[in-house]
Amino acid sequence: MRITVISGGPAGARFVRGLLDHLRHRAGDDEVTVIANTGDDLTLWGLRVQPDVDALLAELGGSPADPSSVVADELVALDVHPQWYPVTDREVATHLARTAWLGQGATPTEVTARLAVRAGLPDHVRVLPMSDVPVETHAVLDGAEGQQAVHVQRWRHELGAPAAVRFVVAGMDRAAAAPGVLDALRSADVVLLPPSDPVLSVGIVLGVPGVRDALRGTSAPVVGVSPDLASLGPSLAAVGIEPTSAGVAGLYQDLLAGWLAPADEAPARGSRWTTRHVDLGRPAEQVAADALDLALGLRP
Repeated sequence: MRITVISGGPAGARFVRGLLDHLRHRAGDDEVTVIANTGDDLTLWGLRVQPDVDALLAELGGSPADPSSVVADELVALDVHPQWYPVTDREVATHLARTAWLGQGATPTEVTARLAVRAGLPDHVRVLPMSDVPVETHAVLDGAEGQQAVHVQRWRHELGAPAAVRFVVAGMDRAAAAPGVLDALRSADVVLLPPSDPVLSVGIVLGVPGVRDALRGTSAPVVGVSPDLASLGPSLAAVGIEPTSAGVAGLYQDLLAGWLAPADEAPARGSRWTTRHVDLGRPAEQVAADALDLALGLRP
């Protein structure tokens, strides 16, 4: 079975890890392709950083937590800015390698494949950046001197995610899906949308030219999982969506065949997709198993 997942952020990485754990108990040769949001990418200290790609590689490769902070401490001691972005020594090595390889002419897709080998991902799991074209998401904020656009990483980590007027994606007008992305969507047996931010993670991937059309055209059932709504207030408010599971599902209404909603949510009426209410607070493996089970039941 070919499973394609569109992922972003730690929540998406945990879901995919849970999916892989679940698949270990199944008989069969399952292939998993994860399309990663790269709208959070940015350049810091001269290094190219891909937060969502790196979160996936660390989670799926089973890398132990790395508390080492010699580099971060030295940046503070040397008064080198910015200092708001959290970084460990191992992550700095990854950023150095990525920046060097990109400088030598490798594409982000090629770099991600090299890093996946280092992370120890199994052969049946691929992580693809959504695009090889640099794309960066910014939050537009109201201020005393008018509106100001700041990168979403700074918006989150330094500013604490204040109310945003809107989000803009620099470079999206030039973006194209990375090699393998559209084919992974069109040829999938199942497509899963994890409980990632529907605006700033999954939503950015869906904004890449051709991606949404590929999802509309795939014969695979598309099943989404309601995210943790408590953490999504600022991003949902900026696009005028109510912070409910049904409100989030509405962002995918042209794509969904199925939706995992919180067990305590009142059943929605009139939706075109099949909704299953489950306890989304359970371990990621159980939630992923529910999502896959729903998708398999919706296959033609």
